[in-house]
Amino acid sequence: MGDVATTESARSTATRESAEGELERYRRELTGYCYRMLGSAFEAEDAVQETMVRAWRGLERFEGRSSLRSWLYRIATNVCLDMLGGSQRRARPMDLSSPGGADLPPGPALPEACWIEPMPDGRVLPEGGDPAETAVARESVRLAFVAVLQHLAPRQRAVLILREVLSWRASEVAELLDTTVASVNSALQRARATLASSDITADGGVDAMDEGQRALLARYVSAFEAYDLDALTSVLHDDATLSMPPYELWLRGHADIRAWLTGYGAGCRGSRLVPVAANGCQGFGQYRPAPDGGLTPWALQVVEVSRGRVTGIVSFLDTAGLFPLFGLPPRLDPR
Repeated sequence: MGDVATTESARSTATRESAEGELERYRRELTGYCYRMLGSAFEAEDAVQETMVRAWRGLERFEGRSSLRSWLYRIATNVCLDMLGGSQRRARPMDLSSPGGADLPPGPALPEACWIEPMPDGRVLPEGGDPAETAVARESVRLAFVAVLQHLAPRQRAVLILREVLSWRASEVAELLDTTVASVNSALQRARATLASSDITADGGVDAMDEGQRALLARYVSAFEAYDLDALTSVLHDDATLSMPPYELWLRGHADIRAWLTGYGAGCRGSRLVPVAANGCQGFGQYRPAPDGGLTPWALQVVEVSRGRVTGIVSFLDTAGLFPLFGLPPRLDPR
């Protein structure tokens, strides 16, 4: 009897490990879906973890009437809808106010829940696969696009993401949401109309990473670290923006950005930038000089490039949360 019990236990363990492996296969794409729904990297990871827990507990009741992937998306959607029930819409600084002047102080910091958060590419974008699908996925995690999604009612948001980002059929979405194809098509039309009538739009496309963009970003890094504002201005688009969540203040135009960096932002002189991949763009961990001679975290920059110039610099100042998320060290030694 002992041998039989041991064999059954081994089979049970193997089955459990196999099931866990099957669920884990979908973690990255589910994280991308939840991030688009919620606009928060940390909430997205919480939502996916809750999805996995619910799926594991309900695995024995999974009857296979739909694919495992569809079933997981159903659970994830319900988790996100529950989380969005009483929350306010997340945004970017430019979604909340007009651009300010370089002579203005940053003002009071707003709560973390106000802001779209950055997300590491490695947690949401597919590895390999079809280049066209990868390009769509990359565009759909841009900060501007995620901010636009927040203007939609939660179920409309889910419909738009599933239909137009993930390319699900209307019948599949209807089954996931326990509704009709007509309702799905109606929700998609309303979502498109809301986005079309919104004052908040996703600004143009971001250039694909190629040798030209790598060279431009190398010039940006060199200019920023040297604090050569002439060289930095030369890589900025005329209408480039600089924003600094959790502050509502943001700037437009290289003249104001330059003036800010010589005024309130002058403490950035001597910074070092460590590259990361964020929201389908190049990002950098920015470290500023510390009194003891080292460098300490200051901001997580997301740098958007379009039309051969830098069009947006978003400096997220929540380094306590974001630097560990992006695998950045807590300190740099002087060179």
